[in-house]
Amino acid sequence: MISMLYDLSKLPIQSLLRPISEAGIALTRLDERIARSSVGQGWIERSHFADACASQWIDGELVHLEDLVLHDATKDIRTPTHELTIARDVLRTRRRIAAQTPGWALSPDGLRNLRGQAATVALNGAAASSEDEPATDDLVGEGEGEKGDFDDPRLDDEFAAIDAVLARSNAAIEQATQPGPATSARAPEKDPLVYDLDWDEDERLEEWRAAVRQAENLPPVLQAVVALDAWNELSVLQHAPWLGRLLAASILRQAGITTGAHLAAINLGLKNVPVNRRQHRDRENRLLAILAGMIASAESGLKEHDRLVLARKMMERQLVGKRTSSKLPELIELVISRPLVSTGMIAKELAVTPRAALRIVEQLGLREMTGRGRFRAWGII
Repeated sequence: MISMLYDLSKLPIQSLLRPISEAGIALTRLDERIARSSVGQGWIERSHFADACASQWIDGELVHLEDLVLHDATKDIRTPTHELTIARDVLRTRRRIAAQTPGWALSPDGLRNLRGQAATVALNGAAASSEDEPATDDLVGEGEGEKGDFDDPRLDDEFAAIDAVLARSNAAIEQATQPGPATSARAPEKDPLVYDLDWDEDERLEEWRAAVRQAENLPPVLQAVVALDAWNELSVLQHAPWLGRLLAASILRQAGITTGAHLAAINLGLKNVPVNRRQHRDRENRLLAILAGMIASAESGLKEHDRLVLARKMMERQLVGKRTSSKLPELIELVISRPLVSTGMIAKELAVTPRAALRIVEQLGLREMTGRGRFRAWGII
């Protein structure tokens, strides 16, 4: 096989210096603002949703933010599509990376877990969509007969370990029941309808890791840019190009450009960069496009933060004269942390009935986002 090593010997450093500096300053300013903000946690949750939808946009698929929020809360109003299932996986992967230590995603353990998760979704996306189809009670009741939500990022490692043990056990059982010599080792076969059998993901991943190691002495922002461009050029995973963008954000977090649970929403900025720049044949143009996307994501993040701060102040005016047992403060926190909320989501989070949820929404004066008579959702102005 011909080596596809990503060459770092001729990086156009001179033309990249200024945008690297601008991107680093913009991302650091945003991180400082979020770390000290009263709406910081809500902003982070919102950025997960927005970045997951933007990731699908970059890959040529359209996923509505409303559908992703409801799907994540198990309040779907229609059967989830394969694209929505992938968007949810991007969302959960972002949360998982943010919940771990900064260097976890780039470690051999982290890469193995994240890569396995992406491969599982690529292979079983259709089945996952059908399993996630909402029950009739969830659709009709809008908050009645809810299914439990056990999606806790802190348990992901334990579940991944259990899944790995079960997978090895199933493979051993299957091998033992197959006719032929017991000592023959058979590698798991991939479905040729889903995978290109000549696509060596292990080798491509190792070449990508080699490029990342070569870039270790570069400035952190340039490390992330090079890692993302190398991932795209090497086409590491057949069905999960989105994972490279999250790994690039992890590099920024590991280097201290972003801190805490804040994971840079690179997809959100790249969405605003024309595709002909992102996929240009010339590497310099591609690197500049990625840097432009980082700057755009930081600028849009600052604007969204300021909007949330203003919205929170306006909603808190409604608390004047309310009883201490009022559910309005809890609703404010929920609305800040989600792009939109439905009756079922409010009823579940606030432990109230759907009718009480509607009354609380009216008191807070939220904007109705859907224009529907049923399955309505609200958001901040």
